[in-house]
Amino acid sequence: MNKLKVLIADDDANVCEILSLYLKENHYDVVEANNGQDAINLFKTTNPDIILLDIMMPDIDGYEVCKEIRKTATVPIIMLTAKDEEFDKILGLEIGADDYVTKPFSPREVIARIKAIFRRMPAPPEVLELNNDKYEFENFTVYVKQREVQVGGKKLFFRPKEFDLLLYLIRNPNIVHTRDQLLEKVWGYDFVGDIRTVDVHVKRIRDEFAAHNIDAIHTVWGVGYQFQPNGKG
Repeated sequence: MNKLKVLIADDDANVCEILSLYLKENHYDVVEANNGQDAINLFKTTNPDIILLDIMMPDIDGYEVCKEIRKTATVPIIMLTAKDEEFDKILGLEIGADDYVTKPFSPREVIARIKAIFRRMPAPPEVLELNNDKYEFENFTVYVKQREVQVGGKKLFFRPKEFDLLLYLIRNPNIVHTRDQLLEKVWGYDFVGDIRTVDVHVKRIRDEFAAHNIDAIHTVWGVGYQFQPNGKG
């Protein structure tokens, strides 16, 4: 079995060295970048399975690197940040990060986050059976096995966890789900990120739907979120 490849992007040589050591001991392949531009270049040439991305880097910061990668790929990204303000964490999630770790951190914690992300990821598309298992609504259709959402035959862009969240809400319509419930059901008991992760993913789904005038996920203030279908499932 091929080893998973991790791209570490951090301008702190000590951080890179420590993470690289622990990752290799845990049977990961590692490539390293010390600035934002190198991170983008290595992402394009080495095709990593996951990226550990520092926010504060010279040349191009982690936010910009994340946005650039998200233009073409859904590879998992864990942000490494010395900042602990809520704004910085949420901003990272909003632009496409899957999780974050605040410095100083234990390398074991980082490896635990990596393992948690891969446990939550769906099976690769090539091993999924394609069939007509779908949910059809007035203005969009969800193909479950293909993990696709289409509007008028056009495929919408959803990252893996966004699709998982949408599908869970679709399968449990007209029920108000709290953020804690959604974290438990969609992310799992081992998720160690911020509860606002749910808000960020809901926002991404809504933004993608909004371009097609779809309003399916509703906020119940002070409680959580509810999917209200307008077609048939």
